[in-house]
Formats: sequence, structure tokens, C-alpha cells
Amino acid sequence: MRPRPIGGGTLDECPRCGHLFRDLASCPARHRDLAYGGDAALDRVRLALTHRQIRRGYGAPGPASVFEIGFGAGALLRRFLDDGAAVAGCDPDQLGIDVDPVVRDRGHLVAGGIESLPRTEGEHDLVYGVHVLEHVDDVGTTLAAARGLLRPGGQVQMLTPAGDSDGLRFHGESWWMLEDPTHVRFFSEHSLRRAAEAAGLVDIEIRRPVLDSLSADAASLVRRVRPAPRPGGVLGSRPALALAAASAPAVALARTVRPGLRTTLHLLARAPQGR
Repeated sequence: MRPRPIGGGTLDECPRCGHLFRDLASCPARHRDLAYGGDAALDRVRLALTHRQIRRGYGAPGPASVFEIGFGAGALLRRFLDDGAAVAGCDPDQLGIDVDPVVRDRGHLVAGGIESLPRTEGEHDLVYGVHVLEHVDDVGTTLAAARGLLRPGGQVQMLTPAGDSDGLRFHGESWWMLEDPTHVRFFSEHSLRRAAEAAGLVDIEIRRPVLDSLSADAASLVRRVRPAPRPGGVLGSRPALALAAASAPAVALARTVRPGLRTTLHLLARAPQGR
């Protein structure tokens, strides 16, 4: 590991793959108090975009059985349930929020992390996690467990902040992805690919979606220009929310022209056919 200064703090960087490790003591980055720091209206838009993105990544006719790592309130599982899929998931209840009652009644939900699940023969067409990997201590265990939940040829999809993005280089400790105190690691494209390979996944593809976390740029800018403590997070401010909404079309255009501005990595991979 080598130190990587980012303004008021330091991240630890792997010199071989560019993976970044974060210790709150050396990189507090004016973090908020809680893991969640979004906005309900923005979350609904993001949910719709994420569902479409995952469905497109899987292809037609869509998965018959899905498993979500870190399902939260179950809103994304509800969309897959409405698509006709059987749904399941695990969540350590980090956010302490109510789960969609239809998902709770019709899905197979487990309280706890994926590493605590009993190892059974894989049965799911799709296992996904939306901004989960940046929280876990053992990425290898998480990805290997995801692979174990899949039927042969089934697909894993993971979305996670891009530690090799222009956003971190430009905003430093004000980068919005550092506001969450439970973000302990950030992948480069290289380190994410290596992690997927080490877990035994094949047909690995890593994309950089244009539309994921469109509010991150405005939130980072506000944190940079006005570096005040915000226990509830920058997006708890109405002016910051307004800026995020107003700037979204320009941000999407800029990301289309310059892929390095895209703040998310999207891993798509499969379990081997013969297991």
C-alpha cells in the first residue's frame, strides 16, 4: 500500500491495481453521521434508472429468479417481482427501514450479510448488489457467495463507486462518495476485474454507466465550495437538491463526452456453465 493524499485526508492505494482503501481516521472527509444521505425523490428516479440498467444488462426475456445483496426497503426487488420474477435477498438492516410489504410477503428475505447465508446449490438467474461492494470488508467472500447463489451460467451484476474516476481526482476529500462513513473501499476498473476473476466468475465486462448517481457531481461541488459539517449529508439541503436536479442534463452530457467523469463501475459477469 502507498498513501494517496486527497486534500485534507489520505487513502491507501494498491500500486498494482489502483484499489483504494479508506480508514476514517486518516480520511474523515467531513463524513455525515449515517450511511444513508440521499433524497426520496432522487431515489425514485435512480431506482427506475437502475432497474432499467440491470434489465438491459441481463437481456431478454429477463431473469426468472433474482437475489439482491443489500435489499434495503425492497423497492428494486418489488420491480423485479412486478416483472414476474421470483425474488430473494439478504440485508443486515443497516438502514433500519421498513420493507415493502408485498416483497416481504412474497419474497424469500434473510436478515444478515451474504457471508452468513448457508451454502446451497445455486438456483438464481441473477444476483446483484447496488452500491454494496464499497461497504464490505471481504470482497472475495462476497463475490464468491454471489457466484454460489447462481445457477450455472447465471449472472452477477454489481454497481460500485469508481475510485479511478475524474470526480475523486478533481474534488479530493469533497468527493460525495466519501461522505458516507461506511464506504471503506473504492475500486478501479482493474481491481474490480481482478476481484471478479479471483471469485471464479467468467465473461467479465465492466461498464461505466452515464446515468448512475447523477447527483454526485453537484453534491461534490457543494461540499467543495462550502466545506461545512453536515451531519445529515449535503443532499439534506434544498439548495443542493435543486442544484443536483438542475444540473443533471448537463452532467449526463459531460459524462457522455468524457467517460472518466462517470462515477460508477458496473460489473457484469457469469458463473461458469460447468460446475
